[in-house]
Amino acid sequence: MKFSTLMDKRERGFLDGQFLIAMPAMNDGNFARSVIYIFAHSSAGAMGFIINRPQQITFTDVLLHLNLMDSNDAIMLPNHTREFPIQCGGPVESGRGFVLHSDDYSSESSIPVSDEISLTATLDIVRAISNGRGPDRATMLLGYAGWGPGQLEEEIVQNGWLNCEANEGMIFDRSLDNKYQRALSLMGIELSALSTTAGHA
Repeated sequence: MKFSTLMDKRERGFLDGQFLIAMPAMNDGNFARSVIYIFAHSSAGAMGFIINRPQQITFTDVLLHLNLMDSNDAIMLPNHTREFPIQCGGPVESGRGFVLHSDDYSSESSIPVSDEISLTATLDIVRAISNGRGPDRATMLLGYAGWGPGQLEEEIVQNGWLNCEANEGMIFDRSLDNKYQRALSLMGIELSALSTTAGHA
Protein backbone atom coordinates (compact mmCIF):
# COMPACT_ATOMS: atom_id res chain seq x y z
CA MET A 1 0.00 0.00 0.00
CA LYS A 2 1.51 3.32 -1.13
CA PHE A 3 1.58 6.13 1.43
CA SER A 4 0.09 8.71 -0.93
CA THR A 5 -2.67 6.36 -2.09
CA LEU A 6 -3.96 5.56 1.36
CA MET A 7 -3.58 9.05 2.80
CA ASP A 8 -5.76 10.35 -0.05
CA LYS A 9 -8.56 8.10 1.24
CA ARG A 10 -9.40 9.59 4.60
CA GLU A 11 -12.31 7.36 5.45
CA ARG A 12 -11.70 5.98 8.92
CA GLY A 13 -11.69 2.25 9.56
CA PHE A 14 -12.18 0.48 12.87
CA LEU A 15 -8.42 0.11 13.34
CA ASP A 16 -7.68 3.84 13.01
CA GLY A 17 -5.96 5.04 16.17
CA GLN A 18 -5.36 1.51 17.44
CA PHE A 19 -2.27 -0.32 18.61
CA LEU A 20 -1.42 -3.61 17.00
CA ILE A 21 0.53 -5.91 19.30
CA ALA A 22 2.24 -8.89 17.71
CA MET A 23 1.21 -12.28 19.06
CA PRO A 24 4.02 -14.63 20.21
CA ALA A 25 3.48 -16.84 17.16
CA MET A 26 4.34 -13.96 14.79
CA ASN A 27 7.16 -15.41 12.69
CA ASP A 28 7.80 -12.42 10.43
CA GLY A 29 11.10 -10.96 11.62
CA ASN A 30 9.96 -7.47 10.64
CA PHE A 31 7.16 -7.59 13.20
CA ALA A 32 8.09 -10.06 15.96
CA ARG A 33 7.31 -8.52 19.39
CA SER A 34 6.35 -5.27 17.70
CA VAL A 35 3.90 -2.58 18.75
CA ILE A 36 2.41 -0.69 15.81
CA TYR A 37 0.40 2.51 15.85
CA ILE A 38 -2.19 2.37 13.06
CA PHE A 39 -2.70 5.89 11.74
CA ALA A 40 -4.68 5.09 8.61
CA HIS A 41 -7.16 2.30 7.95
CA SER A 42 -9.80 2.13 5.25
CA SER A 43 -11.14 -0.14 2.53
CA ALA A 44 -7.93 0.67 0.61
CA GLY A 45 -5.68 -0.90 3.25
CA ALA A 46 -3.84 0.14 6.38
CA MET A 47 -0.67 1.93 7.41
CA GLY A 48 1.13 2.18 10.71
CA PHE A 49 4.43 2.78 12.44
CA ILE A 50 6.35 0.35 14.60
CA ILE A 51 6.97 2.32 17.81
CA ASN A 52 9.36 0.03 19.69
CA ARG A 53 12.27 -0.48 17.28
CA PRO A 54 15.35 1.76 17.61
CA GLN A 55 17.36 3.00 14.66
CA GLN A 56 21.13 3.05 14.70
CA ILE A 57 21.37 6.50 13.14
CA THR A 58 20.98 9.70 15.16
CA PHE A 59 19.15 12.94 14.51
CA THR A 60 22.53 14.58 13.93
CA ASP A 61 23.23 11.98 11.23
CA VAL A 62 19.93 12.90 9.59
CA LEU A 63 20.72 16.63 9.62
CA LEU A 64 24.15 16.06 8.10
CA HIS A 65 22.82 13.64 5.48
CA LEU A 66 20.15 16.15 4.39
CA ASN A 67 22.72 18.97 4.32
CA LEU A 68 20.63 20.96 6.79
CA MET A 69 23.64 21.57 9.01
CA ASP A 70 27.39 21.21 8.85
CA SER A 71 29.43 19.24 11.35
CA ASN A 72 30.60 22.36 13.21
CA ASP A 73 27.03 23.51 13.85
CA ALA A 74 25.96 19.97 14.74
CA ILE A 75 28.46 19.89 17.59
CA MET A 76 26.73 22.93 19.09
CA LEU A 77 23.27 21.39 19.16
CA PRO A 78 21.78 21.06 22.66
CA ASN A 79 21.59 17.53 24.06
CA HIS A 80 17.80 17.27 23.81
CA THR A 81 18.03 18.01 20.07
CA ARG A 82 20.89 15.62 19.39
CA GLU A 83 19.00 12.93 21.31
CA PHE A 84 15.77 13.41 19.34
CA PRO A 85 14.49 9.84 18.79
CA ILE A 86 14.82 8.07 15.46
CA GLN A 87 13.01 4.77 15.14
CA CYS A 88 12.50 2.03 12.57
CA GLY A 89 8.91 2.64 11.47
CA GLY A 90 8.57 -0.40 9.22
CA PRO A 91 9.89 -2.22 6.16
CA VAL A 92 8.11 -0.14 3.49
CA GLU A 93 10.04 2.86 2.09
CA SER A 94 12.59 2.42 4.88
CA GLY A 95 14.74 5.23 3.51
CA ARG A 96 11.94 7.77 3.90
CA GLY A 97 11.49 9.75 7.11
CA PHE A 98 8.19 10.60 8.80
CA VAL A 99 7.64 12.67 11.93
CA LEU A 100 4.72 11.74 14.13
CA HIS A 101 4.01 14.62 16.48
CA SER A 102 1.65 16.47 18.78
CA ASP A 103 -0.71 18.93 17.11
CA ASP A 104 0.93 22.04 18.56
CA TYR A 105 3.04 22.10 15.37
CA SER A 106 1.47 22.42 11.93
CA SER A 107 2.65 23.18 8.41
CA GLU A 108 1.03 23.03 5.00
CA SER A 109 2.21 19.44 4.69
CA SER A 110 1.03 18.25 8.12
CA ILE A 111 -1.73 15.63 8.10
CA PRO A 112 -3.93 15.15 11.19
CA VAL A 113 -4.11 11.44 12.00
CA SER A 114 -6.13 11.82 15.22
CA ASP A 115 -7.58 14.61 17.34
CA GLU A 116 -4.20 15.20 18.99
CA ILE A 117 -1.57 13.71 16.66
CA SER A 118 -0.33 14.81 13.24
CA LEU A 119 2.09 13.45 10.67
CA THR A 120 4.58 15.52 8.71
CA ALA A 121 6.95 14.02 6.13
CA THR A 122 8.75 17.09 4.79
CA LEU A 123 11.96 18.89 5.65
CA ASP A 124 10.21 21.85 7.27
CA ILE A 125 9.60 19.94 10.50
CA VAL A 126 13.17 18.63 10.58
CA ARG A 127 14.43 22.20 10.31
CA ALA A 128 11.99 23.33 13.01
CA ILE A 129 13.15 20.61 15.41
CA SER A 130 16.81 21.43 14.79
CA ASN A 131 16.10 25.10 15.51
CA GLY A 132 14.15 24.43 18.68
CA ARG A 133 10.80 25.34 17.08
CA GLY A 134 9.41 21.86 16.70
CA PRO A 135 6.42 20.19 18.35
CA ASP A 136 6.29 19.49 22.07
CA ARG A 137 6.17 15.74 21.50
CA ALA A 138 7.51 13.97 18.44
CA THR A 139 9.42 11.02 17.08
CA MET A 140 10.97 10.39 13.67
CA LEU A 141 10.32 7.06 11.98
CA LEU A 142 12.11 5.64 8.96
CA GLY A 143 9.73 3.60 6.85
CA TYR A 144 6.27 2.33 7.69
CA ALA A 145 4.21 -0.85 7.79
CA GLY A 146 1.59 -1.23 5.08
CA TRP A 147 -1.20 -3.66 4.26
CA GLY A 148 -3.37 -4.01 1.17
CA PRO A 149 -7.19 -4.15 1.17
CA GLY A 150 -8.41 -6.66 3.75
CA GLN A 151 -4.90 -7.98 4.46
CA LEU A 152 -4.57 -6.73 8.02
CA GLU A 153 -8.09 -7.79 8.92
CA GLU A 154 -7.24 -11.32 7.76
CA GLU A 155 -4.01 -11.35 9.80
CA ILE A 156 -6.02 -10.42 12.90
CA VAL A 157 -8.55 -13.19 12.20
CA GLN A 158 -5.61 -15.60 11.78
CA ASN A 159 -4.41 -14.65 15.28
CA GLY A 160 -1.38 -12.63 14.20
CA TRP A 161 -2.22 -9.51 16.20
CA LEU A 162 -3.97 -8.18 19.24
CA ASN A 163 -5.44 -4.71 18.94
CA CYS A 164 -6.46 -2.08 21.46
CA GLU A 165 -6.94 1.69 21.71
CA ALA A 166 -3.65 3.54 21.30
CA ASN A 167 -2.06 5.39 24.18
CA GLU A 168 -0.57 8.73 23.14
CA GLY A 169 1.96 8.77 25.95
CA MET A 170 3.31 5.41 24.86
CA ILE A 171 3.60 6.53 21.23
CA PHE A 172 6.08 9.24 22.19
CA ASP A 173 7.72 7.44 25.13
CA ARG A 174 11.43 7.14 24.40
CA SER A 175 11.84 4.03 26.55
CA LEU A 176 11.58 1.24 23.98
CA ASP A 177 12.95 -1.82 25.78
CA ASN A 178 9.77 -2.78 27.62
CA LYS A 179 7.18 -1.08 25.41
CA TYR A 180 5.91 -4.45 24.14
CA GLN A 181 5.12 -5.60 27.67
CA ARG A 182 3.58 -2.23 28.56
CA ALA A 183 1.36 -2.33 25.48
CA LEU A 184 0.11 -5.75 26.54
CA SER A 185 -0.60 -4.37 30.00
CA LEU A 186 -3.00 -1.86 28.42
CA MET A 187 -5.15 -4.89 27.71
CA GLY A 188 -4.60 -6.39 31.14
CA ILE A 189 -2.37 -9.12 29.72
CA GLU A 190 0.90 -10.38 31.17
CA LEU A 191 3.43 -11.58 28.63
CA SER A 192 4.09 -14.75 30.65
CA ALA A 193 0.42 -15.65 30.46
CA LEU A 194 -0.11 -14.80 26.79
CA SER A 195 -1.11 -17.80 24.71
CA THR A 196 -1.81 -18.00 21.00
CA THR A 197 -5.50 -17.37 21.64
CA ALA A 198 -6.65 -14.16 20.01
CA GLY A 199 -8.32 -11.36 21.91
CA HIS A 200 -9.29 -7.78 21.22
CA ALA A 201 -10.17 -4.77 23.36
